Amino acid sequence: MIWIILLVVIVILVVWIAGTYNNLVGAKNKVTDQWSQIDVVLKRRFDLIPNLVETVKGYAKHESETLESVIKARNTYTSAKSNDDKLKADNELASGLTKLFALAESYPDLKANENFNNLQKELTETEDKIQYARQFYNDTALKYNNLCQQFPSVIIANMFHFEKVEFFKATDAEKENVHVKF
Repeated sequence: MIWIILLVVIVILVVWIAGTYNNLVGAKNKVTDQWSQIDVVLKRRFDLIPNLVETVKGYAKHESETLESVIKARNTYTSAKSNDDKLKADNELASGLTKLFALAESYPDLKANENFNNLQKELTETEDKIQYARQFYNDTALKYNNLCQQFPSVIIANMFHFEKVEFFKATDAEKENVHVKF
């Protein structure tokens, strides 16, 4: 009789460990998937940037520093190896794009250019999608981190080395007003 009870307890324990482990794996994979969704939207942004920069170049030839910073940040992101490096490059790119759009205010002909307006609209829509993807990633990361830290799944998470993931956070530079000097 004791062997049957012991066997039932062991089976229940194994089923619980397997179920918790599978939940953790599923949550971790969802976090990875959401990160790749951000990459997809950023790729769209990167594809639009060269066209936008070329359009602006025609009107603002002497604003090369702003244009070069946008191109440099784009290239830095594409060559980044870690997620932290990608986040840093993405923040630099967002800052450069903000300056680029502010630059357009100084050139009435550029503001009236249909190509520029279309590119700016597409880029603005893409920025909205990036923000949504980041928010969704953070929601997914929160669920995963909760699984890794809440009892009793924390036991399995520690046993199999599931580690907490970082959230997207605004940098100090992104929290400040953008200052554009001409």
